[in-house]
This record gives sequence, structure tokens and C-alpha cells, in this order.
Amino acid sequence: MTKHSGPPGQPDQPQPAERDAWLSVAARKNRRRRVVLADPRGRGRVLRTIIELEEQTSVGEKLIRDLIRTQLRTGLALGGGTLLLLAALPLVFYLAPSVAEVELVGVRLPWLLLGLLPFPLCYGVGYAYRRLAERHEHDFVSSVDR
Repeated sequence: MTKHSGPPGQPDQPQPAERDAWLSVAARKNRRRRVVLADPRGRGRVLRTIIELEEQTSVGEKLIRDLIRTQLRTGLALGGGTLLLLAALPLVFYLAPSVAEVELVGVRLPWLLLGLLPFPLCYGVGYAYRRLAERHEHDFVSSVDR
């Protein structure tokens, strides 16, 4: 504000430039906004699906059951494959004794494979399962949001 131009006890009157700046800020704050109640993009179906999930209706329970079934199927497939691979190694060494006689760094191959292979293998399978589970959850969320 600049000089006081009015009588004592009255507030200062803003200069024209200051008043225009204040009015433009007030005008920006008071702009009209369009409110649409019927969103044409299909939000009603999404809202219904989310409500069905939250209220645990039969449709919501089926959607969640399908997600859990998919996660279980993935876990059993990866776990079963890992178990078969690790269980097949002793069988391979028993059936092919020449492979069991191979030495690396002074240690026989069966000891190396059965002692060291499970750790990186289990880590890799766990990593793969986590990625697949996240993908299944993402697909579930995107199917609910459509």
C-alpha cells in the first residue's frame, strides 16, 4: 500500500494497479467449475464392482476367489517345478555314475550341485513368483477399474 489518502481511522484505499491484481486473484479463485453427475466413461460399473468387493457380495467373493486361485496355481507350478528339479538331481547322479564322478575344484559335482544350487534357484523362483503375483494383482485391479 502507498500513502494514506483518506481521513484518519479509515483503512487505506488500494491504488488501481494493486486493486486490479487483487481482483484477478479473486476472479481466479471464484471460477465456475462444471460438475457432472453422470460420467459417460462407465464409472458406474467400476463403482458397482468396488462396492461388491467391499461388501463381499457373491460377485465380489468370486472375483477375489479367482485371484486367490490364480495365485495358488502360480505358486504350486513354480514350487512343484523347483521340487522336481531338485529331486531329479540325485536320480540323475544315480543313473549316470559317470556324471557323478566329475570333479570341479577338487569337489565332486553332486556335492556342488546339491549343496549350492538350491540357494540361487530358490531365490530366482521366489523372485519370479513375486513378479507373477504382482502381475496377477495388477490384472485384477485393472479388470475391476474397467
